[in-house]
Amino acid sequence: MPDTVTSTDIKEVVKEKYGQAALRVKNGGSTCCGATPASDSCCDPITTNLYDPAQAAQIPEEALLASLGCGNPTALAQLNPGEVVLDLGSGGGIDVLLSARRVGPTGKAYGLDMTDEMLTLANENKRKAGVANVEFLRGEIENIPLPDNSVDVIISNCVINLSADKDRVLREAFRVLKPGGRFAVSDVVTRGEIAPEIRQSILLWVGCIAGALEENEYRAKLAAAGFEQIEVERTRIYRVDDAREFLAAQGLDVDALARAADEKFMSAFVRAAKPAGAETRSCCGPARCR
Repeated sequence: MPDTVTSTDIKEVVKEKYGQAALRVKNGGSTCCGATPASDSCCDPITTNLYDPAQAAQIPEEALLASLGCGNPTALAQLNPGEVVLDLGSGGGIDVLLSARRVGPTGKAYGLDMTDEMLTLANENKRKAGVANVEFLRGEIENIPLPDNSVDVIISNCVINLSADKDRVLREAFRVLKPGGRFAVSDVVTRGEIAPEIRQSILLWVGCIAGALEENEYRAKLAAAGFEQIEVERTRIYRVDDAREFLAAQGLDVDALARAADEKFMSAFVRAAKPAGAETRSCCGPARCR
């Protein structure tokens, strides 16, 4: 990652782009994601066709249209009645609302997002869905505003890649999980080296590609944060033609880059667990010392 691209740059671009996506949905448009893309011009192979019709029927249409994920963590994660679930980067709330139904009225589903427009949309979707066991929090995934040892399951849908400090995100996830808690996220991972031109395009952070970790590096960072039982399950592998259309939409030299991306990046479901005896003890409670 070049020194000229700072974490502040990345954060501001992400907030702007996701805020624009939320406003498009509120104005009757779409982010070109979900079970049925809104138009034939939708060109992102990462975010399309992730939720089946049965899931789509459980949530407001606006939650589906606002989805910018790369997988469906609620379909792959084990969620039990009565559990507390936290979605990192919850966007329009699709995965929070689906999780809330699975954990039931004795459970709780939190969504954490830093984009005001997405939080407004998510709360509207919560009202339309009529679910009471949901709470959307404003904040950053590098500083989760929840106490230590308070969450059973952490999910996320192609958001950890958007952070410039993934080590801190994973440490925070470990902190808020209860002993024995589960980490179950969808994310984009890479295999081997990725062309520097892709890494250097800040706009691709919004598309989950430029910030993607190499799959073995992801495992190593989880282990360094304290996690065990780490698994990376590939769910979609992207080919040249997939990358060609996406890269062209970003104004990049497709012929120069597309072949370098062939089968180099993929959606994956990443699982890990906090050891059963690993209770976190922070010195300052939720507003921790650093």
